[in-house]
Amino acid sequence: MSQEDGEPDISVVIPAYNEAGRIAEPLRRIHDHMQGRGLAAEFVIVDDGSTDGTADTVRRIAADLGLVLRVLSAEHRGKGGAVRIGMTAARGRAVLMTDADLSSPIDELDRFMPHLRDGAHVVIGSRRLGGAVIEVHQPFLREAMGRVFTLLTQLFVVRVSDATCGFKLFTREAAHEIFSRLTLDDWSFDAEALFVARKLGYGFREVPIAWRDSAGTKVHRGRDAMLALIGLIRIRANALAGRYHLREGARPQPARAGGEPERSQ
Repeated sequence: MSQEDGEPDISVVIPAYNEAGRIAEPLRRIHDHMQGRGLAAEFVIVDDGSTDGTADTVRRIAADLGLVLRVLSAEHRGKGGAVRIGMTAARGRAVLMTDADLSSPIDELDRFMPHLRDGAHVVIGSRRLGGAVIEVHQPFLREAMGRVFTLLTQLFVVRVSDATCGFKLFTREAAHEIFSRLTLDDWSFDAEALFVARKLGYGFREVPIAWRDSAGTKVHRGRDAMLALIGLIRIRANALAGRYHLREGARPQPARAGGEPERSQ
């Protein structure tokens, strides 16, 4: 497929903070995957205030590979802020959010795209569902933090098996409607996105995913865990204050990957 009409098949949104040393290979893998599937792709790299020349590195790789690329600046707002900028700027009919280290291989996209064709608007990767493959686990404390955060998300925000997996696919409509309403820049932005998606009537499908931890995480355990917990409280407070401008129940809920209808929140 071509981009002559200015509308790519898919936008790949990658938040990047000081990723000059490891972003080249993931970009090449994504490029090869898209070419192999005949997908016209644009790359939206959101440079979150990097000081190591990440933006220049990305532009150099893009020139070598012939990528359709936009580099946007987030001025070190945090991952949530960087993702929000990229998702709302995406032009593709589908919008993939993934991490710069490509912890989930890009081949997983092959199992996500059919769900969009079947009518889903939001497809999220899960490391907790049966069939997920964890090739390299996170350090114990960080993995425990993720599980606790997901449990609290389930109790207070939205029922989901894995709130923080960085591999998520949206239709462009859903990406723009959801992420334009978000307010959080920290680790809790994932839960905020899923809360807003549900309240707007976008059902989501969870797909078990292959995943491996990569060295070089930018997460600060104590500080980021506290900010994420505060973020869950802010989500509820924002909803009560009407800051999300929600129109609940606007769309039908598609079925889960296994065929079970999704439950409304």
